[in-house]
Amino acid sequence: MAQIYFEDVEVGMELPTLIKHPTPMQLVKFAGASEDWNPIHYDKDKALADGLPGTIVHGRLKNAFLVQLLTDWIGEKGWLKRISIQHRGMDLPCHPLACKGVVTRKYVEGGEHLVECEVWTENEKGEKTAPGRAVVALPSRGG
Repeated sequence: MAQIYFEDVEVGMELPTLIKHPTPMQLVKFAGASEDWNPIHYDKDKALADGLPGTIVHGRLKNAFLVQLLTDWIGEKGWLKRISIQHRGMDLPCHPLACKGVVTRKYVEGGEHLVECEVWTENEKGEKTAPGRAVVALPSRGG
């Protein structure tokens, strides 16, 4: 994507949606990479025995997807300053997961051009399963 600048951003602006398609294999790989070996992420029988609808996507993988949404949007010259995410719902592998965001505030503070965003993952039913907030610093066309 082209670099976005502070001057290009307006409150209410939507971030480009990022669609992810987590697979069972991705969950196994993420379990190994993150050392999160909770079997509900890769053992369908265990997940079902625990009352879940099947294996579920790791919360921290959804965090990573939202970080990707933001870092793709802000470009190489942008900086992700803060992100906070809550896990409010379960997502299943082999189902599309939309990562979305909207600009809620922009301001200059301490010489930085800052933008606050609401971000979230959304399942195919339109339910927000991991809402969050982020602050990014963007370059200014004025230097």
